[in-house]
Amino acid sequence: MDVVDLARWQFGITTVYHFLFVPITIGLSLLVALIQTAWVRTGNPAYRRATKFWGKLLLINFAMGVVTGIVQEFQFGMNWSAYSRYVGDIFGAPLALEALLAFFLESTFLGLWIFGWDRLPKRLHLMCIWLVAIGTALSAYFILAANSFMQWPVGHHLAGGRAELTDFGAVLTNKVLLATFPHTIFASWLSGGILLVAVSAWHLARRRDLDVFRPSMKLGLWTALVSFALIFVSGDVLGKIMTDTQPMKMAAAEALYETQQPAPFSLFTIGTLDGTEPVFRLELPNVLSWLATGSFDGRVEGINDLQAQYQDRFGPGDYRPYIPITYWGFRLMIGCGALAALIALAMLWLTRRGRLPERAWLWRLTVWSVALPVLAHSFGWIFTEMGRQPWIVFSLMRTASGVSPSVPAGTVLFSMIGFTLLYGALAVIELGLMIKYGKAAPPPDEQPRDREQLAFAY
Repeated sequence: MDVVDLARWQFGITTVYHFLFVPITIGLSLLVALIQTAWVRTGNPAYRRATKFWGKLLLINFAMGVVTGIVQEFQFGMNWSAYSRYVGDIFGAPLALEALLAFFLESTFLGLWIFGWDRLPKRLHLMCIWLVAIGTALSAYFILAANSFMQWPVGHHLAGGRAELTDFGAVLTNKVLLATFPHTIFASWLSGGILLVAVSAWHLARRRDLDVFRPSMKLGLWTALVSFALIFVSGDVLGKIMTDTQPMKMAAAEALYETQQPAPFSLFTIGTLDGTEPVFRLELPNVLSWLATGSFDGRVEGINDLQAQYQDRFGPGDYRPYIPITYWGFRLMIGCGALAALIALAMLWLTRRGRLPERAWLWRLTVWSVALPVLAHSFGWIFTEMGRQPWIVFSLMRTASGVSPSVPAGTVLFSMIGFTLLYGALAVIELGLMIKYGKAAPPPDEQPRDREQLAFAY
């Protein structure tokens, strides 16, 4: 492989690994805030125990997300210096806001929340975890603002061979961002909800701490179902935005080679090995037209016509992404999310009115469902980035032009192997900690100390 392929592999490995933790942190921080709110309002000690139990899992996941996230920005300078010079004026503002505003907000108040138990007044302590939840969402917004510029560049002009920022408001209100952000947040809620369901299922199958895990599972089940409904709506909006801004990505997602009106939705397609044409298709008539245009009679442009248009517009070259990855990534994203929601719906019915199913396989299936939202996020992220190829910034800069010109392939290969081994070790640690503390009993209820007994030494 050449340096471009190696740099892409390294960025893909580290980014997908980092993104395993981000949605869980966003979703779990909100759910912990909701559980603690229930404790503050009702005084029920079971909610206090649940808050501390789920809060410990949140802290493990947050710490791992921070460690793996730091590498992402360094990679811009290591392997993608040409890209960094080109978009640095654009990326600097949202990334700075993410660090100085969102990350400082969430990390500062997370520290206060950790050490503020029984030291801060209840409502002030509760405010800390809500600010953490808000901070994680803000962090996602600013990161997605930078990524959305890569999908649909706005608020800039070209000068001296680089993109210069002219309208920061346009960057923060990019129509791709406004569609992507809610879709990402709702998907993160699904991850958090299913985590509650899976861990609670392990304990409920053993009839342990029912006062803690019955309400936790109910909250997780309803969160998963509501979030999936919102994902469906936001995904419909995002699909239409994607068709408008990157029609090749939508065509590749459906392996639609020829322009059609109306266009069918492909349930299953077998294509040639190079992904240039279909061999067999199983389709739903007119559905793709609705997804892409909002009309069952809408016209959807195909890969071949778009390839010809892009050659006329941008010059000679192959502007098609790798069709098998985009096609199956899109379907696996939807399928994993839908299966998680289906399991949640089944468990909501089977555990109604305090019932606990006796079938061991059902509990095991529910526990293993924790992987489904994680897989859905990964497939969705891969589809989003691979579907944009061969552009690193759509219509402005090709991926091959963004690598560091002075970094040889051997150096990239060495760092890729090093990061992959390091991240593999971190994965073992993360999984071990989550399993250990997920299986542990919730902490016993402790009476808070009187605030008058506290003293501060200077």
